[in-house]
Amino acid sequence: MSESAQDAGRSKLKVGSEEFEYYRISDLPGIDHLPYSLRILAENLLRHQNGTTVTRDQLDQLLDWDPKAQPDREIQYSPARVLMQDFTGVPCMVDLATMRDAVKALGDDPSLVNPLIPAQMVIDHSVQVDSSGVPGALEHNMDMEYQRNSERYRFLRWSQQAFRNFRVVPPGTGIIHQVNLEYLAQVVMRRDRTKGEGPALVYPDSCVGTDSHTTMVNGLGVLGWGVGGIEAEAAMLGQPISMLVPQVLGFKLTGSIPEGVTATDVVLTVTQMLREVGVVGRFVEFHGKGLAQVPLANRATLGNMSPEFGSTCAIFPIDRITLDYLRLTGRSDEHVRLVEAYAKANGLWMDPEDADCPEPEYSQVLELDLSTVRPSIAGPRRPQDRILLDQAQQTFHRDLKDYSDQGRDGDGQAVPVRKSDGSEFSLRDGDVVIAAITSCTNTSNPSVMVAAGLLARQARARGLKPKPWVKTSLAPGSQVVTDYLNRTGLSKDLDALGFELVGYGCTTCIGNSGPLDPAIHQAIADHDLTVTAVLSGNRNFEGRISPDVKMNYLASPPLVVAYALAGTMDFDPWSDPLGQDSQGKPVMLADIWPSQEAIESVVGTALDRDMYLRDYADVFGGDERWQKLEVPEGELFHWDQDSTYIRRQTFFDGMKAQPDPLEDIHGARVLALLGDSVTTDHISPAGAIKADAPAGRYLQEHGIAPRDFNSYGSRRGNHEVMVRGTFGNIRLRNQLLASAGLDVRPGGFTYDFLNGQETTIFEAAQDYARKGTPLVVLAGSEYGTGSSRDWAAKGTRMLGVRAVIARSFERIHRSNLIGMGVLPLEFPAGQSAQSLGLDGQETYDLIGVDALNSSLSEQVQVRAQRPDGSTVEFAAKVRIDTPGEAEYYRNGGILQYVLRGLLSKADQEA
Repeated sequence: MSESAQDAGRSKLKVGSEEFEYYRISDLPGIDHLPYSLRILAENLLRHQNGTTVTRDQLDQLLDWDPKAQPDREIQYSPARVLMQDFTGVPCMVDLATMRDAVKALGDDPSLVNPLIPAQMVIDHSVQVDSSGVPGALEHNMDMEYQRNSERYRFLRWSQQAFRNFRVVPPGTGIIHQVNLEYLAQVVMRRDRTKGEGPALVYPDSCVGTDSHTTMVNGLGVLGWGVGGIEAEAAMLGQPISMLVPQVLGFKLTGSIPEGVTATDVVLTVTQMLREVGVVGRFVEFHGKGLAQVPLANRATLGNMSPEFGSTCAIFPIDRITLDYLRLTGRSDEHVRLVEAYAKANGLWMDPEDADCPEPEYSQVLELDLSTVRPSIAGPRRPQDRILLDQAQQTFHRDLKDYSDQGRDGDGQAVPVRKSDGSEFSLRDGDVVIAAITSCTNTSNPSVMVAAGLLARQARARGLKPKPWVKTSLAPGSQVVTDYLNRTGLSKDLDALGFELVGYGCTTCIGNSGPLDPAIHQAIADHDLTVTAVLSGNRNFEGRISPDVKMNYLASPPLVVAYALAGTMDFDPWSDPLGQDSQGKPVMLADIWPSQEAIESVVGTALDRDMYLRDYADVFGGDERWQKLEVPEGELFHWDQDSTYIRRQTFFDGMKAQPDPLEDIHGARVLALLGDSVTTDHISPAGAIKADAPAGRYLQEHGIAPRDFNSYGSRRGNHEVMVRGTFGNIRLRNQLLASAGLDVRPGGFTYDFLNGQETTIFEAAQDYARKGTPLVVLAGSEYGTGSSRDWAAKGTRMLGVRAVIARSFERIHRSNLIGMGVLPLEFPAGQSAQSLGLDGQETYDLIGVDALNSSLSEQVQVRAQRPDGSTVEFAAKVRIDTPGEAEYYRNGGILQYVLRGLLSKADQEA
């Protein structure tokens, strides 16, 4: 392998007999002190430098990065590809199809609207656990999935043939992030040129995804993070992402994982550590000699949980372990050699034994000795709320009082239940009604999946069974998991304990846990029982897993099996038995927990390259169900006016060639007064649709019976459903009701000050819209935590909310609000609605918004007038952080900005 320097930053790279061209950063002044992640940004800027949107000054400022300085330098970042899952991807493609209609209406060519970089979608969010714990559950659930979603899937098949650069991985293949890790990610991309244009260009793989856990691919050394669907659409259309050069926290791993500890325990520990430090808006980069001991699967597990840390990414550099994983998962030998040669030539290779390799600088360094990690779970409502396993029972008792209206502490009533299969038992507070091995976070990791199988084998041998009230399920992240569980015989052991395969999708982790047995559901509802769920996922926010479950716990796959056997959170895993064996002897968790040696022995023989080659041989082909879908034709989609799944968006209705100038906001009323840690799950419609909710009433008015409602996620392509469900989460508490002297009941309720009564948030917003009254939302800290749900911003804007005033914002949601033309403002440092004496009854004027017409503005003056005529005034910080974001806001949103840019470019070329 050899290389020779060229002008303008280009160099040649020869790998074997083939020659490539690349943009060389390894010779740039100052590159050695940059962390690995920022080197990827440097290459991105060098490659896309055009003197206008991307300038040499941006690159120089990055090379002059001060690790301790607060981010204030804007760059324009262009990812190599865009990754989508179907819940967030369907509305993206609906928007693109609507943009084609808008272009035609303005007299131009609809084919102007096309992804300009590769866009990939994995359909993994629509399968629900309707059937579980029985043979044939997979086929039944997939049949139900197609029955519910065939209209959406036909639209996606049309999109695949109508748009260039767009490919779909059909249902039943795997979870988006595991498929990305095992197949889609290239680590190093190549773009072949036509004959006579020179050799293929190679450059780092990078991506943004419409799912916050896109960061899982960071484990491979690929820079990627989650964005809202709005930002992803703009990236697909060639719009660079405006961002500030971040601080980078270096996380050093040392030591090795002790006996009895899993990768899940490590990631929960890291999550808690980084949340305590505070890494929102920062990159996290793992480094140090200890990385050589961290398997790729564990790296991916850590990368996956980056949104739970709050960081933008959590990345590992390219090294020998990266190459070994690429070979294992079926990447060609030629490609693996290219990855190695490129990484070494361009300063992106990490060799912990190379003494001459300088240590990058970091904004802060944190260290974890893996030998100190102890078995843990997290809950009952946030991933960062880590609980040592030996304290799980007493912590459950402490937290139960917050969830039981009667203040029960675990000694509550035993409710008799008779299930439809004839089994009888009593149900109590704390009983585990859902135990699910699900989510790419853990199912991508063979060590924890094998551990679950081995624990199930030991439990089966001792005659143990899950308690009859536990709904058990197994939803792997790819078909490879099934292959190695079958090869080792562990599938039979998991099946015997009710962990039958239910589907290849996110299922329980995103709320698609399916219904509980009707008798269990009724007992919970009638007696207000506080039952629990245990899952091997990454999210356990309130109301997310099941409407019947108040307390949710994250755990490793083997612990999910263990809690299914115990049947309750009200037990001590160290001193209480899981059950009794066939001879009546107590069986302790320690008795059946597999040793690390046993796990490693099985993993070493379970996996091979042929599994990946076979399972991904026709990844875009789909099964017979997919192939039989009728596909509409044409470059414009034929909208069905009676559809309750797919409807043409209204964002571009009446759009002009130039936006109207921004104006100050006067006479705004408060739609919602919210506390701290309001998540995008609280804001964006998700999960089941209730019959008496605005969305449920809309569907019934259109002839849809409640049994056919499907989920909010499946109907994200219909804005009429989604806007009616915005702020409708069953755990949301709008304190505006208390300000009006009413009880604060959970759910999407508010007080309408125009007609003086309590009503739903949607109906109040409709009333305000009819009278031309703008709306604001007041919130606490960490507003918008959680998944990158674009409908949390879309729905907010469609309700008529013009500004959100919060103590602080999470990164993605703040960006999405701007992308929808909603102004994010922060209370003065140390202040809140409560400290300023605001209770939401005020009328609000926002003065200084018009200053954003010409430049970035740091503050907007807020004047709130109380009903008695007195006023409160304060200077709110404008959280439009970059000139690029200001352009989006001036245009009414990022999509309007991009569409106007496409039309302007077409006019210039004409």
